[in-house]
Amino acid sequence: MNNDLPLVSIIMATYNRAHFIVETLLSIQNQTYKNWECLIIDDGGTDNTEEVIQPVLLKDSRFIFNKRPEKYQKGLPGCRNYGIDKAKGNYIIFFDDDDIVHPLNLELCVNELQKSNHSFCRYLRTTFTGEFNYQFDYNITYTKFFIDKSDVMNLIVNKLPFNSCAVMWQKECFLENRFVEHLMYAEEWELYSRILSTGIKGVSIDKVLFFGRKHPNSNTGEFANKNYVRIESKKNAILLIVENLYDKKQLTKPLLRYFVATSLKYKEFNLFSDIKRLIKLSFFEKIYWNIFYVLLPFRIAIIRILKKVK
Repeated sequence: MNNDLPLVSIIMATYNRAHFIVETLLSIQNQTYKNWECLIIDDGGTDNTEEVIQPVLLKDSRFIFNKRPEKYQKGLPGCRNYGIDKAKGNYIIFFDDDDIVHPLNLELCVNELQKSNHSFCRYLRTTFTGEFNYQFDYNITYTKFFIDKSDVMNLIVNKLPFNSCAVMWQKECFLENRFVEHLMYAEEWELYSRILSTGIKGVSIDKVLFFGRKHPNSNTGEFANKNYVRIESKKNAILLIVENLYDKKQLTKPLLRYFVATSLKYKEFNLFSDIKRLIKLSFFEKIYWNIFYVLLPFRIAIIRILKKVK
């Protein structure tokens, strides 16, 4: 390792991914930026993941295999929190155990963070299915823009997606912030919105540097397939975000409108009632939001009809 360069700590939680993980590790090994450590955190898997990665571990000491201690809750958030606590790097980045990393990923992010006082570097991510096409774009000319607290709403409503594996962070961002370990979905959405709400600033580069593998057994795939645990976790993440923004006096009316509208999808979880309990509404505000909630399905139906007519 070149000690003159900042160390990047890559944190990778893994669970029964023996059939994918080696390809992911090789894409990390092919990074043009060499000063990194990769903390592989096993979440109690039952397949032969440890066996299949042994050749990689023996050849490259930058890969470090760990098993999640019992004091960290089982699941992706607990594994990542353990990785954060073990990380020695100046920068932290989270990679999944079934994806492919662009060779320039670490180099471009470190370059952006070193030449500015920004706390994170966001980049673009795309997805693939089946065999991966290794025809990478090595062009280092790209546009960029800057992100601050005013972009919290864009992050929340997904106008500015913050995928868990598409941001490199200054380690200091996690001094007082951790993943909520009981969340089994949307944990990065909750955490990243919480970090951004503190007022830190970052840069976003317009280049695809990460490739997510699409398959039905991923957390996102299970959420799309109406997995109860994943859906309940998203509801709990929403409540945590609402509470954080309300406490920081950043819960604007457009944001509250978004969360109330979203709660229509979570009727069985009583999300709307829980949101009202979290925030202090005046008598007239309660009437306003109750009417808004009741009339919203009719408004949506009318808009759909008008679109069809056009």
